[in-house]
Amino acid sequence: MPEPDDKPAPDGAAGGPDGAAKAGPELARAVLDAARVRREAARAGKPRVPANQPRRRMRGYSGPGPDPRDPQPLGAVLDRLVKARGWQRQTAEATVFADWPKVVGEEVAGHCRPVKLEGGELTIEAESTAWATQLRLLAGRLLAGIARQVGDNVVTRLHVHGPATPTWQRGARRVRGRGPRDTYG
Repeated sequence: MPEPDDKPAPDGAAGGPDGAAKAGPELARAVLDAARVRREAARAGKPRVPANQPRRRMRGYSGPGPDPRDPQPLGAVLDRLVKARGWQRQTAEATVFADWPKVVGEEVAGHCRPVKLEGGELTIEAESTAWATQLRLLAGRLLAGIARQVGDNVVTRLHVHGPATPTWQRGARRVRGRGPRDTYG
């Protein structure tokens, strides 16, 4: 029968090989070893979170270093959104219209403008017939420059038109047939 003063020894500290109770540094070492074994057993049973998956939301304030809770640059957020939704092609096509001077150069952009882009075919309207001819000759360079700026296979073919001429086909004073012959002189 144990005496009232006898207390059970902590786990792993019941006694050495000779059965005597451990004391002092030996007792501390035994307790630490037992805690380490329990911690490693708990870690072995818990699956690790892969690096590409977001971790659980942290609470409290962020520290002095970078933290996922810190405000993010708008461009980075938009890039992630575009990739997540699969809008890469649409943004590349919009870049052709939005950054036209950057895509083809300031001088060329001053004399023409993009009109429409359908199925990889870009229609360009030039300010004069001379510039339309020049753009047709530069079509290869323009396609290479567009591919360099916005990506391959966004624009595959160019259609260059001269300036739009006025039409007298509709209006309040329209005459059926060939009309008067004295319009230009």
